[in-house]
Amino acid sequence: MRKMALNFAVLCAFLLTLHSSIALDNGLALTPPMGWLSWERFRCDTDCVKDPKNCIGENLLMDMIDHMASDGYKDAGYFTVNVDDCWLAHERDSQGKLQPDPARFPHGIKYIADYAHSKGLKFGIYEDIGTKTCGGFPGIDQHYQTDAQTFADWGVDMLKLDGCYEKVADMDADYPKMGQALNATGRPIIYSCSWPDYQRGSGMKVNYTNIALHCNLWRNYADIGDSWQSVTGIIDFYGDNQAMFAPAAGPGNWNDPDMLIVGDFSLSLDQSRAQFGIWSLLAAPLIMSNDLRNISDSAKEILLNKEVIDVNQDPLGKSEERF
Repeated sequence: MRKMALNFAVLCAFLLTLHSSIALDNGLALTPPMGWLSWERFRCDTDCVKDPKNCIGENLLMDMIDHMASDGYKDAGYFTVNVDDCWLAHERDSQGKLQPDPARFPHGIKYIADYAHSKGLKFGIYEDIGTKTCGGFPGIDQHYQTDAQTFADWGVDMLKLDGCYEKVADMDADYPKMGQALNATGRPIIYSCSWPDYQRGSGMKVNYTNIALHCNLWRNYADIGDSWQSVTGIIDFYGDNQAMFAPAAGPGNWNDPDMLIVGDFSLSLDQSRAQFGIWSLLAAPLIMSNDLRNISDSAKEILLNKEVIDVNQDPLGKSEERF
């Protein structure tokens, strides 16, 4: 009997070890992540000759880090400055590693991450699980361990992984592989997946329980655009389908309706308040995409509203439902 009990204990320990190696289980994002992301506002502007202040490059990110740190956003809980697509060079280096565009990132990515850390902030980066990013730059393309270690070596704190140029049928296997590779680096890196949106778009049934095992947050619907119509389209999708994906969310795992466009060009003040309030009630990540260098005082006031942020950051992590 004692031998059977010992064998059972060994089996349980093995299964727990196996689970931790397969599932993300990184202890991160226990409340919805807050920060800034380049995509909606700055897109894939790579012309730093004609547009040096707004192109995807070192100067833009350093500016955003400075304003996040000094203008009250860090104090309100916005911690991660994220670069989206188009930061890469068009080829990997001679060792097969990812590298940034040398003209737009002359000091490299680690320099920017270190600068963010020096300001008490974190730094996030974008890649794609497929052969190329949506903008046509090198994708992960099976380089899981190499690229995860590269990000860790650079001091990256968050990875957004898109799904262009990847077979949707392969995502159930490939997204977890990147999560496992991130875990194996030993560096805490929040993992944001676009996995379910691509499956939804292809007509596949999405297994949100499985996705929550492997991702800290995930996109369910199309990219947000700078319009009220885009915002209401996302709200309607979440209201109509919440029963499908809300149960998978909670501390460490979040449904991501995409970026906040408060402070961009199209929303009125009331529409801006509505987006911010509904995102907070959804227990959604609060990731701004705007120009913090010239944002209006009224938009800034909305984004720094402590009471609304407190609702979003409630440690229970419960998303409100539409009645």
